[in-house]
Amino acid sequence: MLTLKALHIIFVVSWFAGLFYLPRLFVNHAMADDATTRARLALMEHKLYRFMTPLGILAVALGLWLWFGYDFTGGWLHLKTALVVGLIGYHLYCGRLLRDFAAGRNIRSHVWYRVFNEIPVLVLFVVVFLVVLKPF
Repeated sequence: MLTLKALHIIFVVSWFAGLFYLPRLFVNHAMADDATTRARLALMEHKLYRFMTPLGILAVALGLWLWFGYDFTGGWLHLKTALVVGLIGYHLYCGRLLRDFAAGRNIRSHVWYRVFNEIPVLVLFVVVFLVVLKPF
């Protein structure tokens, strides 16, 4: 079980690295003035999204294995699961934003992306406290 926990943490940290960095690339992309910079950022965004998607899948799969395979219980786990479902939605929405940028259809400002970028940080804070403290 400890090996599964370690792998789960590794994949979660790796997935979060992408969740933190991709919207930051969107900030830069929204501010870019020239076509060369926009094309370079679009390529970086695409490669990052392709890399982080399997990491997220592995993080979620291992989390579910830990939950159902080792019978973890508690209300905190249900809230954590709801937050993870929200993160999956966030990840998928990032994919939509990525496609909008690639097609030249971005309608958001760099300020919006700066705020959007903070969502996974807030979720991470709550999830870590839930897992460590198990308040209910």
